Amino acid sequence: MPQLNIRRYLKHGILPQLRVFEASARLGSFVRAAQELHLAQPTVSVQIKKLSETVGFPLFEQVGKHIYLTDAGQRVYAGCNDVFRAFSSLEEKLTEMRGLDSGHLQFAVTSTAKYFAPRLLGAFIQRYPGVETSLQIHNRSTLIERLRNNEDDLYMFADPPDRQEVMVQAILSNPLVVFARGDHPMAGEKDIAFARLANEPFLIREPGSGTRMVTLKLFEQHGLAPKIRMELCTSEAIREAILAGLGVSILSRYTFGLEPEQTKLVCLDVEGFPLESHWHFVYPVGKHLSVAARAFMDFARVEAKNLFRP
Repeated sequence: MPQLNIRRYLKHGILPQLRVFEASARLGSFVRAAQELHLAQPTVSVQIKKLSETVGFPLFEQVGKHIYLTDAGQRVYAGCNDVFRAFSSLEEKLTEMRGLDSGHLQFAVTSTAKYFAPRLLGAFIQRYPGVETSLQIHNRSTLIERLRNNEDDLYMFADPPDRQEVMVQAILSNPLVVFARGDHPMAGEKDIAFARLANEPFLIREPGSGTRMVTLKLFEQHGLAPKIRMELCTSEAIREAILAGLGVSILSRYTFGLEPEQTKLVCLDVEGFPLESHWHFVYPVGKHLSVAARAFMDFARVEAKNLFRP
């Protein structure tokens, strides 16, 4: 709520009045002020009268053919220049934001994007180093709660929440693959039947995970059920379980970085894989995205494919 002692100034279109007053005081003439501002002289007179009424004091006195500022007019003139400087400074800051010389972006993603998102955000920062950024990484349920509470500027999901009050934009392919240890018996095989996965010990993410939802739906579509050996709450835990020979798992191709073979894992050549999926930007309907958030979305749509080629 604006301070009560300035409320009267906010009621009377003070900026047009100050504009006319500043020109009149600077030029020492209502006529010249009208000429400079391309206004009729009566309009100038009306604006000066309104400002005087708002302030509660006469602002000019006329001696002969010349006008002079009163004591109140001198004070208003000094304050007028302060107001214009404040707006000029504000405009400079907004111009910087429009040009992305400054600004802030708080980006929140699911834990499956922890290798993908930092790389994308890092490329954005290199192009726009003036933008302050932060990255929040959470499990799906926590991210949905943050989305519901509008806690961040922008969200990324592999499997967007099924809610009508959110906007969803696909940005990049996120293929799902079957990960196994490098020495798995099926590692060298081609066109492996999907049904064989039902006989493999399966490692799966915890309830509520987007990857888990997709995996169970996929098995259901084939009329099968996975032989779940273990539920794990992070992709890193699944990786360690795979490396320990405890089973196989369906995860995003980029879960462990761009080159999973460096982690001693392989992608099995199973029919229907890689399974088509996408990363999505998500934000609440009605949210006014910041300049930085919109720029990041535009950047990602153009640059992400170059950064993440299989």
